[in-house]
Amino acid sequence: MNTVSTATDPKSFRSFAEFYPFYLGEHSNRVCRRLHFVGSTLALVCLATAFGRAQPQYLLYGLLCGYGFAWIGHFVFEKNKPASFKRPLYSFMGDWVMYKDIWIGRIPF
Repeated sequence: MNTVSTATDPKSFRSFAEFYPFYLGEHSNRVCRRLHFVGSTLALVCLATAFGRAQPQYLLYGLLCGYGFAWIGHFVFEKNKPASFKRPLYSFMGDWVMYKDIWIGRIPF
């Protein structure tokens, strides 16, 4: 899927455009990508519920869904540490770009 070394330090990237190929390389396992997709979808449902029902606890549920599914994907299937530990903003952005790329078929589900 990508040729960027997984030994690369995520802190070394100067822009999101440099980071994203690394991010995709950290998500080469299809099950990991699927878990990210499911977690992100559930997070969006929780966000909508939080605002639609005025129940702010769903914001916490959304975070738990999004990160819980992603971290299971990394630790169990990808066998790596999530880049969010070192580059939280770029990783968060990468989650949503990958989510969009899966929806439009650019990245296989």
